[in-house]
Amino acid sequence: MIQVQNLTKTYGPTRALDNVSFQVRTGEVLGFLGPNGAGKSTAMKIITGFIAPTAGTAVVDGLDVCDSSFEIRQQLGYLPETNPLYTDMKVHEYLRFVAAVRHIPASERANAIKRMVSVCGLASVAGKSIDALSKGFRQRVGLAQAMIHNPDILILDEPTSGLDPNQIVEIRDLIREIGKEKTVILSTHILPEVAATCSRVVIINNGKIVAQGTSDELTAGTSREVVYIKVKGDRGIIRQTLSEYHTVGSVKQYAGERDDVHAFAVEIKEGDGRELIFKAAVSNRWTLLEMYRKQENLEDVFRRLTTSES
Repeated sequence: MIQVQNLTKTYGPTRALDNVSFQVRTGEVLGFLGPNGAGKSTAMKIITGFIAPTAGTAVVDGLDVCDSSFEIRQQLGYLPETNPLYTDMKVHEYLRFVAAVRHIPASERANAIKRMVSVCGLASVAGKSIDALSKGFRQRVGLAQAMIHNPDILILDEPTSGLDPNQIVEIRDLIREIGKEKTVILSTHILPEVAATCSRVVIINNGKIVAQGTSDELTAGTSREVVYIKVKGDRGIIRQTLSEYHTVGSVKQYAGERDDVHAFAVEIKEGDGRELIFKAAVSNRWTLLEMYRKQENLEDVFRRLTTSES
């Protein structure tokens, strides 16, 4: 169990974290989601004991990160955003080095390395120099160093950053398998990563928690539905007429196909907006060319909570 309570971190006048509170349950894969600069990496560094908070607490299995930093680090595996590799080493040499640093008994190191080579899919590159590896294999080596001491908790900061689509899928699959046995915090701003790997989500923006829960809970917590239409008629009248309905939240225009075809995204607060829009089109003699609806998903929630748009 990780318990973060009222965590604050300031750098001079800049408040990187502002009274942040959340918890990670044992055996859970938590997606720590936010745009670049939201405060994700700062929170990860505090939990791992890399930096100290300005205020608040972070507790790992009952131990405070400030008072028991060494003990906590023994229980954690950490892959920072900048992969901590010695690129002049070969993969097996680097893993031997990490095993020694992690105080794995000499008699157990060979088995620990063998296990990581297998789990992280490194058999084909174990004898190669790290500087000769692709970005995907380097990330695998980074995961291996984070897990070689068999920690109960794994903290991954942007583990698929800079990877190509095939490499991203490989690392996601690996994280999903790891999550079956360990507690994982996955810090990212990539939404498909969260949907594919995480059981629960925390969204942070400008140093503050703006939402947390499962993906279903976050999307079910809103009744918003958006109906997209393309229609021929007077643009101003269409927008004004639809905006006057009490069940319509907003009417936003986007690019149409031609000058006389107008496209709108109509936010519906309750009911089936398609029926309302169809009746409005009939009554006002608009030519309705296209209409479909979309329930707010995790990407819509993320955009709504981390941008100025509503």
